Amino acid sequence: MVSAYLPTIAAVSPPFRSGVVAAEFVGAWRQNGGMTDDVVLRDVREADLEAFFAFENDPEATRRSKFPPRDRERFMTHWTTKILGNPTGFVQTAVVAGEPAGNLVAWWKEDRRFIGYWFGRQYWGRGIGTKALALFLEREKTRPLYADPFAGNTASVRLLEKSGFQRCESEWEGEDESSSSF
Repeated sequence: MVSAYLPTIAAVSPPFRSGVVAAEFVGAWRQNGGMTDDVVLRDVREADLEAFFAFENDPEATRRSKFPPRDRERFMTHWTTKILGNPTGFVQTAVVAGEPAGNLVAWWKEDRRFIGYWFGRQYWGRGIGTKALALFLEREKTRPLYADPFAGNTASVRLLEKSGFQRCESEWEGEDESSSSF
């Protein structure tokens, strides 16, 4: 693997922009005839892990993320020890209509605080990721924050950009951009 970093500006996540999120919320409410997908964040419950496992094993999600799914035992061990067991991590479940719609995570990697998220396919394209990330950024106070989505996952890259993240470097495998850091 050949990697090169192309530095630009520092990755800085924005302060919460309530006016932008409020405008998106009103727009979604009008588009749905007065109905909207209300998003609530809460602490992860053990029962959420089954939904998260199903989301990770969705073939389309796997293709877009370039992240190989784990078998159930490895997935559950990873979540209980590495994610929920991380004392410096911050983990939330995004809930829509009483059901887990995805998860958002913040963790330290060396001297950088990273965020990541994973939403079930049935929640894609509905503004749920935008709302959930805005709520998460209100609660996660560390700045700057970094993210490293697969560059080909345009929906994830766009979610970060809409949330105010700026690209700061890219990792390359040959001539293909494999991931971008924000």
